[in-house]
Amino acid sequence: MKKNKAWISLSTIFLLALMLNQAQAGVIFGVGATFPKQVYQEWGKQYKAETGSSLAYFAQGSGKGIEAISSGKADFGASDKPLTPEELERDRLIQFPVLIGGIVPVVNIKKIGDGQLQLDGTTLADIYLGKIRHWNDPAIVALNPGLVLPDDAINVLYRSDKSGSTFVLTDYLSKVSGEWKAALGAATAVAWKVGEGAEGGDNLAKKIGNTPNSIGYLDPAVVQQRHLAIVKMRNRDGKYVSPNQASFAAAAKSAEWNPSNGFNQSLTDQTGSESWPLATATYIVISRSPAEAAGTEEALKYFDWTFRKGNVIAQNLGFVLIPAETMQSVRDFWKAQIRDRAGRPLWK
Repeated sequence: MKKNKAWISLSTIFLLALMLNQAQAGVIFGVGATFPKQVYQEWGKQYKAETGSSLAYFAQGSGKGIEAISSGKADFGASDKPLTPEELERDRLIQFPVLIGGIVPVVNIKKIGDGQLQLDGTTLADIYLGKIRHWNDPAIVALNPGLVLPDDAINVLYRSDKSGSTFVLTDYLSKVSGEWKAALGAATAVAWKVGEGAEGGDNLAKKIGNTPNSIGYLDPAVVQQRHLAIVKMRNRDGKYVSPNQASFAAAAKSAEWNPSNGFNQSLTDQTGSESWPLATATYIVISRSPAEAAGTEEALKYFDWTFRKGNVIAQNLGFVLIPAETMQSVRDFWKAQIRDRAGRPLWK
């Protein structure tokens, strides 16, 4: 019942938003992933200063973003889990990548500082499977020679809502752990074996900060703001790397962005000595034939502006933009695919 009430409340917000959108040109309404929230909102502030058009972005999670755009309650949805070609076709949607970042494991362990703890994918999977239950487990000790680890129980924390961040984490764990793949797989929400959940990235960050001996996973901007201790991860090439713009970009170096499958590209567990193993693109989802064409047109102008002028803000918050050649492929895709109900292209 609580979840239903929350969605009713959100629906009311969107109804008011759509009414405002009809009454006031230049207002863009989006909903979805918490992962890129800070970037979209900072872009929105600068975009308004330059153009006068406003962005209202509701960071409710990737699942809510897909629900909102599929039901016509927003000008765009945002998701860290790309939709399949079949899902896009069913709901007459398109999607495209905007940012590349990474999901970051973080810990709250007394006397363990930023980047001091090192893990590999198998060990991280075993922690979330409940097979490793104490910080001084031999598997963790073996990866951290010289680091004094406490004989304390691990408090496992996760997102309880449908989350693109959860999809990225579980997509990675499914690639590095056969047991994880068989038991839980990759999804925006899974039947967690151990731990406690929190709804939304901000609430998860608060819970990690307030829970001694905990581990969780967050986006780079939230990690920076909360000053939480990151975990270095061993990548596919056997190198321990930190989550940063260089390691995110390295993971995306060999990506092949193809509009025919909705630019769907997994960046987890990529090769390369500098690659962050939990890298991801984050996606925007838009209707191919929107009922409110004016809002979609404004959204396309906003994202075109971000491609041209949004790089500094993205980098300041720990992300990188998609490659320039991919940006042009995205614009060409807009022109070919997005039309109003009369058949007029909404991007020229």
